[in-house]
Amino acid sequence: MADRSLRDRVHEIIFEADTPEGKIFDISLLVLICFSILVVMLESSEDYNEIYGTAFFYIEWILTIIFTIEYVLRLWVTIRPWSYALSFYGIVDILAILPSYLSLLVPNSQYFLIIRILRLMRVFRIFKLGQYLSEGDQLGRAIIASRNKIAVFLFAVSILVIIIGSVMYLIEGGTNDGFSSIPRAVYWAIVTITTVGYGDITPQTQIGQFLSAMVMILGYAIIAVPTGIVTNEMINTDPKGSRVSTQVCRYCSKEGHASDAEFCKYCGGRLNEV
Repeated sequence: MADRSLRDRVHEIIFEADTPEGKIFDISLLVLICFSILVVMLESSEDYNEIYGTAFFYIEWILTIIFTIEYVLRLWVTIRPWSYALSFYGIVDILAILPSYLSLLVPNSQYFLIIRILRLMRVFRIFKLGQYLSEGDQLGRAIIASRNKIAVFLFAVSILVIIIGSVMYLIEGGTNDGFSSIPRAVYWAIVTITTVGYGDITPQTQIGQFLSAMVMILGYAIIAVPTGIVTNEMINTDPKGSRVSTQVCRYCSKEGHASDAEFCKYCGGRLNEV
């Protein structure tokens, strides 16, 4: 019973941001994450690494040990550990510590520690920005609802760039300006139609330049299509305007529950143990 109470208390501190202790824990964790990201970025600089390389090494391992202990505690206090381990945050947490251990076998793999920046997404829960979570959930539902239309749109664009690339290859193929094959011409079509325009491949003939101008103008119209699709779905999607709390289910580790919810809407587990 005492062990159960300890697990409940640790869970409240680690997973919840409603209590002073939980908020202090989460803010301290965010500070350590930001510091870790800064160290990884500085270590990638040869000048800084030459001077502070040893310090960076010890700092990285100290932070990795801290994050490892935190991850183990999260598994310990969760009633169904695999639910948390396979959740989005659980996967991010394990990926945030694996590169340090992999660096013992694979040189320079520690730079993948930059993935720790994804852990900063917890800032929405820590500072009770529940309205942003609700808006994000609405956007996610709109994207899922429009996935078929987006798939058809991407398929149509893929066919279009292949056709444009093939035509451009026929026009510019013998001018030695980079259109050496249809795949290279398709690459140019993708870069041009998305309005990126690297400039590494450019048409030299007047017909090719005219086609290039048409593709650039077409690119602006194409960019507007997926925006309109998602916007239309967002208008027709029920926003479910209930306020979102910071409660995390101890059974499935899911978030996004209404502020007055007593049970998890995903697995049915009780949110507040009594």
